[in-house]
Formats: sequence, C-alpha cells, structure tokens
Amino acid sequence: QVQLVESGGGLVQAGGSLRLSCAASGSTSIIATMGWYRQVPGKQRELVAVISRSGNTNYADSVKGRFTISRDNAKNTMYLQMNNLKSEDTAVYYCHADTYFSSTNYWGQGTQVTVSS
Repeated sequence: QVQLVESGGGLVQAGGSLRLSCAASGSTSIIATMGWYRQVPGKQRELVAVISRSGNTNYADSVKGRFTISRDNAKNTMYLQMNNLKSEDTAVYYCHADTYFSSTNYWGQGTQVTVSS
C-alpha cells in the first residue's frame, strides 16, 4: 500500500506562483511514474505533468514553460512548481503514482488551487 498526501495549494493572484508537494509513504519502493492531475467541477480529470523514477518528464501543452515537475526519490516526495498562474489553472490538483504492478495505482486526496484574476 502507498499513501499520497498533497500540500501547498491555496489562493494566489494571476501571475503568481505556488509550489505543490506530494509526500509518499508506505511501500514507496514499488512506485514508478508519478504525476499531477487536475480537475474542475463538471469536467474530467486531466493530466498536468508526469515524471518517471529516472526523471523523464512530460507536460500538458497548457502548462509547458510555466510548470515544472520534479521528485526527490530519497525523500519520497514529488513537487510541482507553478509559475505565471492563470485563472484557468484553478482546479483541485491530485497526486498520482503508478507502480511496477500494472494494475495498481494510487491517488492523493487533492489540494485546491485557486487563481484570482
């Protein structure tokens, strides 16, 4: 079992920055790729960024150049640095972890990010 806990969300003005963290605990050695997703009411959850255990990254087009995903495997923590935030970035942000067992993955409880224009 893996537990994921997000932190760092909040209210920020457009153009501002926030840094989200996702702390993993439990059987962390089975975690492979981790990622950030976001969801607004009435819409599907969407991918924001993912990072492999070795550090390879991929981003949604909407956040490229503004968001940076990173992870510290020694601390079992993943981060999302969000710069130049826009009102359309307002959402609940979820941490996700894939494991080396293809049928098993985990989600955090989510953290609210609100960007005021």
